[in-house]
Amino acid sequence: MGLIRDAESFRTYLVYSGLDTSIQAGDYQLSTAMSAIDIARELQDATPEEVTFVVLPGWRMEEIAASLSTSGLAITTEEFLAAAQNPPQEFDFLSDAETTEGFLYPDSYILPRETTADELVNELVRNFALRLSVDIRNGFEKQGLTIYQAVTLASMVQREAVQEEEQPLIASVYLNRFRIGMKLEADPTVQYAIGFNILQQTWWTNPLNLLDLQLNSPYNTYIYEGLPPAPIANPGLSALHAVALPAETTYHFFRAKCNNSGFHEFAETFEEHLQNACP
Repeated sequence: MGLIRDAESFRTYLVYSGLDTSIQAGDYQLSTAMSAIDIARELQDATPEEVTFVVLPGWRMEEIAASLSTSGLAITTEEFLAAAQNPPQEFDFLSDAETTEGFLYPDSYILPRETTADELVNELVRNFALRLSVDIRNGFEKQGLTIYQAVTLASMVQREAVQEEEQPLIASVYLNRFRIGMKLEADPTVQYAIGFNILQQTWWTNPLNLLDLQLNSPYNTYIYEGLPPAPIANPGLSALHAVALPAETTYHFFRAKCNNSGFHEFAETFEEHLQNACP
């Protein structure tokens, strides 16, 4: 490529300067405008200028923050949480939001190492906005939901559905309950209200006990009717689609199958629901 005009002189310089033993294998961006000395020093650091940062569906903002320490980004947990609790105002769906929870879109991102916390939050929210297609917006409206309500429901579906193919069914159950004023009774909302479980070392306490279900929190859908006040996690595209285009069912109940498959038994009535209990 013509980067090194005199290979022997370049090698002699490396040996003389002591840089020959510290050259690192890696990918570099070099140009013919660089001198041999510039190139020699560039080859001492193979640290890439960009990193890949992954956000998984169903993570809450604290889990995203915790993953930063091993991401290669120079953003602390505290910096990210502070930025995430200050929603960018250029997005209409965040106009009344107190945080960006629910809108930090799960995806794989290639970012400069020097990305700041505010820039990261903006990138995650911007990616969500790009996924908010006309079809999804129309679907939310057809269900009688605002974008914020729909994302809140999608976050519950994301956390509840172990198997992605069941998301439209679970969305239909919650919507059927919501429309008749029935309590949603969603375990993930209680888990969100509990917060970090020190003993289990997780943000999602499992299993829940009867005392947990009595926790007095606006997020506890076993106590309070309707949706929780805000999303409980960051849903992926399939969960958003499930709320926009739910299955058409008359189900009001579901419970985990007894075979530990992650699938659920669905029922129209409470009596049928009781019959689906594990022996």
